[in-house]
Formats: sequence, C-alpha cells, structure tokens
Amino acid sequence: MIWVTGDVDGKKYKEPFSKGIMSRSLNVADIGIERAHEISIEIESYLVKNNISEISNSDLADVVLNHLESIDSKIAVKYKNWRSLRISKKPLIILIGGASGVGTSSMAFELANRLRLKNLISTDMIREVMRKIVSKELSPVIHKSSFEAYEAIRTPSIRVDSVIEGFISHVDVVNVGIEAIIERSVKEGISTIIEGVHVVPGFIRKDLLENNNIIIFTLTVDDDETHMQRFYSRCRQPWVKRSLERYMDNFDTIRKTQMFLVEQAKIHNTRIINNVDINETIDIMVNDILEEFGGVDNVEQES
Repeated sequence: MIWVTGDVDGKKYKEPFSKGIMSRSLNVADIGIERAHEISIEIESYLVKNNISEISNSDLADVVLNHLESIDSKIAVKYKNWRSLRISKKPLIILIGGASGVGTSSMAFELANRLRLKNLISTDMIREVMRKIVSKELSPVIHKSSFEAYEAIRTPSIRVDSVIEGFISHVDVVNVGIEAIIERSVKEGISTIIEGVHVVPGFIRKDLLENNNIIIFTLTVDDDETHMQRFYSRCRQPWVKRSLERYMDNFDTIRKTQMFLVEQAKIHNTRIINNVDINETIDIMVNDILEEFGGVDNVEQES
C-alpha cells in the first residue's frame, strides 16, 4: 500500500494512492482517459520500484511533473497549471452563455466532469426562483421565456427592436440572481459553473469580474440548419417536456438573441465558440481556463 500525505487547513491527512483519482486529474491535460490511466500505472510502478510506501502531495507532484516532462512538455505545463488552479485560494467561476439550443447545459456538464467541479447552476433555475419572488404584475417579462419576453413589454422599444428589448429586460431580472451566486461563491471560496441564456457579457458588474478567477464563454451554433436540428434532438428525448413546435415558431427570434449575444461578447472581448463538436468545445474552454488562471509556482499534487 502506498500512502499519500497532505495538509488541509493545518490538519494532516493520509490516504491511499489511487490510480483512478490520478487518471481523472491527468485527463485535464487532454491526454485521454486511457493514456491517463497508463501514466497513473507508470507512476505507481515508479513508486513501488523505489520502495516508496509513503509520499507527500508535493513530492508526488514532482514525480508526476518530471514524468510528464519526459513524455511531452506541453502536457506537463497544462497539468501544472491545472494543479496551481486547484490549490488557488480564489475559487474558479465559469460563466457559459448562449441562445436556446446551442448546448450550454451539455457543455457545462462535460466541463464540470473534466475539471472535477461539483457546483453547476442553470440560469433557468435562477429564473424560476425569481418568478416566485417577483410577481407577474410587477415584472411580466420574467414570466415569459427569454425569446418570448418581448411579448410582455409594456412600453414601446426605445433602444433596439422589441425582441432584444424584451430579452434585455428578461436578463436584467435574472442577472440579480447570477450576481448573488457569484458573490456567494467568491465569499465562500466555492468554484462554480453558471450556464444559460441569461449569461450575457457586459451585464455582470465589473467589480465582480475584477480580481476574481471569473471567465465567460459565449457558445453559438453558426449554421441555421444545425441549430434547428439541436431542437429536434432535444425534444425527442422522453424526459424532456418541451414543445418542438414552440421552438420552431420562435426560431427566428432565438437566432436574433444569438446575434445580440455574439455582439455583446465581441464588445467585451470574451471568448466566442461555435459549438459544433463537443470535444473541441471542451478542449478550447479548458485550454483558455488553464492559460488564463494557471501558472502559479509551487504546485501541490493530489493523488
């Protein structure tokens, strides 16, 4: 048995070396789960060969990084950045926005698995909470879908067309909840992914974005036909209680909200990803996160 020792908030701990845990950590470096498992076995063999029955997290980190350097220096850098991010005192907060049907929820789930993050929140859920708090009479737009909010506007559009005006009004209300979750995550040091159509660059308070590990992605589906097919795929699932006809009737409106989201992302210089291939999208997001927030020295390695 090989034991890995560490220190959490001044308290010592010891746990068995786990190839499974190490494989999941290595997979963040985009080497594939099979290769990650092979490397974990190689690390275990090295420890056994050198009669190491107990090793600290930091020493294990050196072993792993040296081994990765001998394989591929780029992989080693990615993994080192990931480890530095894991031990950062600041939580990682990832915001994933995009129009209905582009796959924000699917990508958030996959990203959470890749980065081993447990807190995943949908802005649709925040909206439902806001609906309980804010009456229909006080804010009729919040009681509509994001792409139908323009139907509830009480006054004529003054900034843009009615569809975007309604969308903006809808996002403004939900954004209160989004900012509250970000504030709580920062205060409690909890890494969180927030996804949904209500994540719009330029709407989050600047003071929340400054000096915090917060990154925003805007997903799109550039091709009209591909975007439309996403709704067919979504609505044929037996557990999904959503009307395909409703999406098709509002498809042009949904495309218009996507154009607005893209414009906002360009204005505020945030990453835009054409979400066609799931693996490619996840790789782009992971690489951006590691490049943006990784790179801290004195990396500690978990087993």
